[in-house]
Amino acid sequence: WPAESADPMKRSVTVLPPAVETHGAREQSADPRQFVRTDRDALRDPISFTLKAGGVLAANGAIDQGAAARFESELEARGEYVTHVALNSPGGSLEDAMAISRLVRERNLATSVADGAICASSCPLILAGGVERQAGDRAAIGVHQFYAAEEMNNPAQAMADAQIITARISRHLDEMGVDPALWLH
Repeated sequence: WPAESADPMKRSVTVLPPAVETHGAREQSADPRQFVRTDRDALRDPISFTLKAGGVLAANGAIDQGAAARFESELEARGEYVTHVALNSPGGSLEDAMAISRLVRERNLATSVADGAICASSCPLILAGGVERQAGDRAAIGVHQFYAAEEMNNPAQAMADAQIITARISRHLDEMGVDPALWLH
């Protein structure tokens, strides 16, 4: 999916980074993005929260900075009705995704990714926060290795940062009852 939006005012979000060959050892698998039915431009918009029937809070769009605060405000306003968070996001801010995940767990909410929806990059961290988790057979759930959107002049620092982030994600998944090896696979 292209990283650039036709509208220069919209925030540019890469839905998934490009695959990188790793010394010929790359495993081939079916690309789950073929099932995604969401408009790509809508996925670039900042995440929005819409209360649906049955206590479902639909979370659609990119996880931008400030998303966790908006999510918390939404729960404060409508929290007694919300039982479930339906995700459709290409990911985004790691900090906000982890904060949303913790709020989901604190409120004892379920999480899901429906057929035709995507939950990629940092979004699966929110999915992990659900006390019950569901994913449709044709849902696209994707994680990726860390990559620098900008050129890094200090490879040693980039490696150190990646290790720190990997450790934080592993601890978070463990706290949510998810085997961290799932992320590494």
